[in-house]
Amino acid sequence: MLTDFFDTVVLGAGAAGLFCGARAGARGRRILVIDHAKRPAEKVRISGGGRCNFTNIDTAASNFLSANPHFAKSALARYTPWDFCGLVASHGLTWTEKTLGQLFCDQKSGAIIQMLLDELAAVGGELRLETEIRAVRHADSQFHVTTSGGEVSAKNLVVATGGLSIPKMGASGLAYEIARQFGHEVIAPRPALVPFTFSGALKETFSSLSGVSAPVDAHAEQGPAFHEAMLFTHRGLSGPAMLQVSSYWRESEPVSIDLAPGQPLAETLRAAKEASPRTSLKSWLTGWLPARFADYIATWPDIPGDKQLANLSNREIEAISLALTKWQIVPTGTEGWRTAEVTAGGVDTDGLSSRSMESKLVPGLYFIGECVDVTGWLGGYNFQWAWASAAAAAEALGGTPADG
Repeated sequence: MLTDFFDTVVLGAGAAGLFCGARAGARGRRILVIDHAKRPAEKVRISGGGRCNFTNIDTAASNFLSANPHFAKSALARYTPWDFCGLVASHGLTWTEKTLGQLFCDQKSGAIIQMLLDELAAVGGELRLETEIRAVRHADSQFHVTTSGGEVSAKNLVVATGGLSIPKMGASGLAYEIARQFGHEVIAPRPALVPFTFSGALKETFSSLSGVSAPVDAHAEQGPAFHEAMLFTHRGLSGPAMLQVSSYWRESEPVSIDLAPGQPLAETLRAAKEASPRTSLKSWLTGWLPARFADYIATWPDIPGDKQLANLSNREIEAISLALTKWQIVPTGTEGWRTAEVTAGGVDTDGLSSRSMESKLVPGLYFIGECVDVTGWLGGYNFQWAWASAAAAAEALGGTPADG
């Protein structure tokens, strides 16, 4: 017979929920993890193209967006990427470091999921999948969760149901509903790490360039510059650079793109003028940009593509440099929740303890992972927040274990 009373009930069997359940169970707590999905940790399964970019060794609080940029510091400092690497290694798994500190599991994402499940099982944690969460209430110092399989009760409730990204995998706003029910504010959720879309002539042009990529520096008005690849798609712009920028972008704002990152472009063009005076500007562009992209740039007002370099004036060279290093475009929008990798915004951190993730309003109530207003950059940072926030909550789940 299934026990209906636990020390802690965790809502959500994703990365944060499974990890928190295992960590809390290791402290002698009776744990139940509930999820409506048929399979656990589906976002882990698809991450990194199926290889699971499970952390980033360069993780710092500055790699996260939040209304309170300091909130993530405590949890991230107390559970580091190397702590999780130690766990991965203890299960006989290995990893490969790719660009920018990203670590990928050599045995692919399924191995990370199995590791999380094994950790939960090893401490006697219970997992109930395909279980709909219908209502949550708090009475007599306990949380009562009504599910499709009956009611369960617990001293503590951990909400780890994620955000709104990728609804086809079962994403929902349950965490925000629970937060508001218990008096918490919610920072308006919005799609993050998501491709940009365009309309009209730009959409047609970008569609014709679909599949073309180039290294760029790009930034939104309020965000840092990202030096990564930009990719043209049938609907607009994607690639790591654009996904990163999307997290900071606001509707109607321009995106600024430097097509010659790190180059003193005007000086480079003057040197090319001396060395190859008969070369056309368009031909020169194809020396460092994909041909189709260079052909498009050659149609810009300040880019006299057919002109030989010898005939370029200093004024024209400066205008060309400015056009290529400060290209500004205004997206129509983004591809939205359908393709967003994560959710920006979420449960307001003002109502949570940065050390334990516990509610300041309702003792025993915790929010962890993506549902919290802490959003990481592309490249393993969001998984590290899942591990760190889960570990912080698990450490705080104290008291006497349940009887029976």
